[in-house]
Amino acid sequence: MSKKFSELLRESFKSDDTEEWLDIHFTRPIGLAFALLWKRLHVHPNTVTVMSMFLGAAAGYMFYFSDLWHNIAGIILLMFANFCDSTDGQLARLTGQRTLIGRMLDGFSSDVWFTAIYFAIVFRIYDRDIPFTDVHWGLWGFLMCLIAGVVCHTRQCALADYYRQIHLYFLLGKKGSELDDSKTQQDILDSLPEKGAFWDRAFYFNYRNYCRGQEKRTPEFQAFYKHIKAKYPNAEDMPQELRADFRKGSLPLMKYTNMLTFNTRGITLYISCLLDVSYVYPLFEIVVLTAMCVYMHRSHEAMCRRLDTKYFS
Repeated sequence: MSKKFSELLRESFKSDDTEEWLDIHFTRPIGLAFALLWKRLHVHPNTVTVMSMFLGAAAGYMFYFSDLWHNIAGIILLMFANFCDSTDGQLARLTGQRTLIGRMLDGFSSDVWFTAIYFAIVFRIYDRDIPFTDVHWGLWGFLMCLIAGVVCHTRQCALADYYRQIHLYFLLGKKGSELDDSKTQQDILDSLPEKGAFWDRAFYFNYRNYCRGQEKRTPEFQAFYKHIKAKYPNAEDMPQELRADFRKGSLPLMKYTNMLTFNTRGITLYISCLLDVSYVYPLFEIVVLTAMCVYMHRSHEAMCRRLDTKYFS
């Protein structure tokens, strides 16, 4: 018997703790509707992911222009790129068509969008004056967007994703989380043959480095997690008191993990481009979202240090 739309939608949510209101009531339902359509048309999830890349890149091109209609087009294209990003995972679950290439493409898709967007902003403001000066943005705009994209955006998303997966690990156990570690990825990489497994090796090489970067930034959690795995190899065996303590400290930080992913960025980008002050978006990234990330990071590390002392000292 086929499941109702509401049941399928509910199953796509990992936890109410980690879901954002806009995704629950807007992005996910639209993504699921598209997923059901693509399933009926026998479209592969990887095709949807590639489609999202082209839509996101096209959105970036539109944001180069300063007139209203190009920017409205850019907003619509980026919204559909985001719908596709929600759709591909749901479609993969519905059809069982999960592939390694799909994981690689999914991780790469939003990088394509925002690379195009940052370059669009660089060229859009290149010949304009920096506010309250008679100096052109020029290469300063490029430097600003480079810092916003590479130094801030990428690292913020990686840490936000890590904290979300950690929260799900304590809440739902290993089966409900995608929490991985660099050692496991290195072991998989070492087990692959040198020849005939290029894409597999490329994925696990990059994913190992991704995990390693997350681990290096969270020493207090790593110490806490090491003690947990030593005492409770099966996550489901953790005592309820420990789980509840962790959730109590971690739950208030989940709103920051959500704000450091797509929706807050998207809304800020839309408003700044419509008002023709597109430089506000990378500045928002550098100043506001970085401050938010620093607070989230310090709070999470302090919580892990406190819980490690309470349960394992």
